[in-house]
Amino acid sequence: MTMDGNNELRVFAGRNSRVLAEQVCAHMGIAIGEARTDVFPDGELLVRLEEDVRGRDCYVIISTCSPVNDNLVELLIFIDCLKRASARRVTIVTPYFGYGRQDRKDKGRVPITAKLVANLITAARADRVLALDLHAAQIQGFFDLPVDHLSATPVFLDYFQSIRDRLGDLCMVSPDVGNVKVAEGFANLLGGDLAIINKRRVSGTEVVTEHIIGSVRGKTVLMFDDMISTGGTICEAAKLVMEHGAVDVIAAATHGVLCGRAIEKLQASPISSVVITNTIPIDGRLDPLGDRLQVLCVGELLGEAVHRIHNNLSLSALFERTAGTKR
Repeated sequence: MTMDGNNELRVFAGRNSRVLAEQVCAHMGIAIGEARTDVFPDGELLVRLEEDVRGRDCYVIISTCSPVNDNLVELLIFIDCLKRASARRVTIVTPYFGYGRQDRKDKGRVPITAKLVANLITAARADRVLALDLHAAQIQGFFDLPVDHLSATPVFLDYFQSIRDRLGDLCMVSPDVGNVKVAEGFANLLGGDLAIINKRRVSGTEVVTEHIIGSVRGKTVLMFDDMISTGGTICEAAKLVMEHGAVDVIAAATHGVLCGRAIEKLQASPISSVVITNTIPIDGRLDPLGDRLQVLCVGELLGEAVHRIHNNLSLSALFERTAGTKR
């Protein structure tokens, strides 16, 4: 599709988000912006624009995933490069926002790193941020500039509605209390019951699931979260619902962080299907999951958002089919 006003629009990509950025541009009917990031022998980065951006509306797509610090620094350098090249407006598109889990002081003498990262992006002189399923909705308030916080619900909804007949008697299970609102939204949109798991985190890698509120007996369980990181929460929750009589377990998450022993845990779990999006590059690291893995594309969703922001149109239509955001 070709969109009006795109002669002043440029979409650039960081090294790790090139494929997703090309999908965004394909939806908008434009070519991806010409730029490259060089790495010096000592690890320093140099972002070089290979086209004129003076007076243009520029968008930079970079997920600050692993290696988190490298991608974050590349993002900051990209902003500075565009501002010094006289771009009219620079919007940062972060499909996955790293450090989002460090959003509060949950114990003494710890930082609020999500706020620090927001400060860095603001100090680099970005004009706007477009994010997808932040770990906590409050992170929007950490930025002293406009933030558009999208949900990937429409992408998941299209997929699960296409296979709804195969799911049978469905129960949405929230793997923790903070995700109840999202689980309830999915239950209303897809039709099904709701159950909640009481989770207790022992450490950064160990989670204990003790109780389930609601009935999952004889039902297909769909668990949705904003991310699957080490896999501890989702795998323990899957074991619990199977012990309580569930017939199948599907795990879905916007961000497939899948670090540490996550792949190994998922392989050993009763989860039959893992559904994620391409906010984080897949590459070949998830190949061991084989047919269990289903990757959905958020390129069209982000492309529509970029189009609307560029043309000063409302983003409200993109929120009509959402299950809310994690608190």
